[in-house]
Amino acid sequence: MPRHAIVVIDMLNDFIGEKAPLRCPGGDDIVPNLQRLFKWVRGRKDDDIHLVHIQEAHRKNDADFRVRPVHAVKGTWGSDFIKDLYPEGDEYTIPKRRHSAFAHTDLDLYLREENIDTVVVTGVWTNVCVRSTASDALYNAYKVITLSDACASKTEEMHQYGLNDLSIFTKVMTIDEYIDAWEKGEDPWLGGGDQENKVE
Repeated sequence: MPRHAIVVIDMLNDFIGEKAPLRCPGGDDIVPNLQRLFKWVRGRKDDDIHLVHIQEAHRKNDADFRVRPVHAVKGTWGSDFIKDLYPEGDEYTIPKRRHSAFAHTDLDLYLREENIDTVVVTGVWTNVCVRSTASDALYNAYKVITLSDACASKTEEMHQYGLNDLSIFTKVMTIDEYIDAWEKGEDPWLGGGDQENKVE
C-alpha cells in the first residue's frame, strides 16, 4: 500500500470563524468534515497516513501583503490553528510564507524522510493555497489527491473553479470515498488526473 500525507492547509484563526479578518466562509463548513477525517486517521493502527498541518506565518512586512491584506503574522492569534483542528502528539507542523506549502519550507524533505508517495490536499483556499500546494506536489513527483469536501474557498464558485483545475492533475474525491478505498485495501489515487483530456 502507498504512504500518504494529508496536508491540512491554513485552518487558522485569521481564516476560519466569524472573527477572522480574512475569513474564508466555506472554511467554517468543512471543520466537521476535517474533524471526522482526523478522528479516522488518529484511530488507525498503521502509520501509513500522516497528518501534516500547514501554518501560514508571515513576517511583519511580508511581500504577500503587497497584494493581500495583512494576515497570519507569525506569533499572533491569527496565525494559530483553530482549536477544533489543533495538531496533536507528534503530528508535523510546517510554517509557510507563500501560497504553496512547498515554497521555501521543509515539506518536501519531511515527505521524503517519511517515504511518503502521495500528497492529499485539504484546507483553504481551494483555488489559491490548496491549488498551489497540489501543483508543487506534482512538480516534485508526488501523486496528488484532493478531498473535495475537506477544501473550501471564499465562495462556492471559487471552490468549484479550484476543483475543476485540480481535477486536471489530481484525483478529486470525497472523504467517504477516500476512507472507503483504504478500508477496501485499494490505492485511493488510482484513476487520478485527466489522461484523456476530458476536463473542460
